[in-house]
Amino acid sequence: MFDSGFGGLTVARAFMDLLPAEDLVYIGDTGRYPYGPRPQAQVRVFARELAWSLVKEFDVKAVIVACNTAAAAGLGELAAELPVPVLGVIEPGARALVQATTSGRVAVIGTVGTVSSGAYARAVDAMGANVELTVAACPGFVEFVERGETEGEQVTILAERLLAPVRAADVDTLLLGCTHYPYLARVIADVMGPDVVLVSSADETAFAARTTLDELGLMRQGGRDQPAIHRFLSSGDVAWFAELGRRLLGPELEHAGRWTSPPVNPH
Repeated sequence: MFDSGFGGLTVARAFMDLLPAEDLVYIGDTGRYPYGPRPQAQVRVFARELAWSLVKEFDVKAVIVACNTAAAAGLGELAAELPVPVLGVIEPGARALVQATTSGRVAVIGTVGTVSSGAYARAVDAMGANVELTVAACPGFVEFVERGETEGEQVTILAERLLAPVRAADVDTLLLGCTHYPYLARVIADVMGPDVVLVSSADETAFAARTTLDELGLMRQGGRDQPAIHRFLSSGDVAWFAELGRRLLGPELEHAGRWTSPPVNPH
C-alpha cells in the first residue's frame, strides 16, 4: 500500500482491522508530498516507482493505491503493468457514495489533481446511478493534516470557504475523496451540518481488498503463532513520520523505516 504521505493510514487502519492475518507494507511518500498540485504525468512516475518497489523489494501479492490523486492519475496503467492485483480507492468510494444517498444529490471533495482528472465523475457515471454530482477541490487540506493540524480556527475558515459550493448544492452525502480528509472529518461535518452524511473510502477499499484476495485465493491463513507483520516506511523525515503517524494511526508506526525511490527503471 502506498500514499503521498499520511492519508493512506486511514486505509491501512481499515485493512488491518478487517484483515488482521495479512502482512502489510505501507510507504508514505512524505519526501515528495503533496501530490495534489503536481502534474499527473509526474504523479504517475512516482506511483510507478512506489508500486514496483512494493512488488520487487517486498514481494507483495497485491498493491493498494491508497491515494486518490495517484489512483486518478494512473491506476489503469499500473493494473495493466504490474504482475499482481492493483486496487484503488476511487471505485469503492464512489460505490459507497451512491449507496448512501437518499436525495440523489451528492458531492465529492478532493485534491486539485483528483478533481481535475474527472475520475470520480467517470466512476459514478459507470454505475449508472441517477445522481446529481458536485465536485470541489480543497487545496490546503492535505497540508494541514501533514502538519498534524486537524482542527482549529484556520482549518475551519478554510473549510467554510472551500465547502461553500458543496453546501450551496444542497447535497445529503459527501465523499471524502482524499485519504487525508477523514482526519478533518469533525471540521468538515461541522461546516456541512448534521443532515449531510460523510463517506470515507477507507472501509470500502478494505472490503474490496478482502473480496479480491478471497476470490483469487490469496488470503493468508494466519494464526496466533503467525502474527501479521506491519511495516511502515517513509521517503522523508522518518522520525516525523513515526511521531505524527502514531498520533494518526497508532503505535504500529513506532518502528517506521526509510524508503528510497529506486535509482533505475523498475523494468
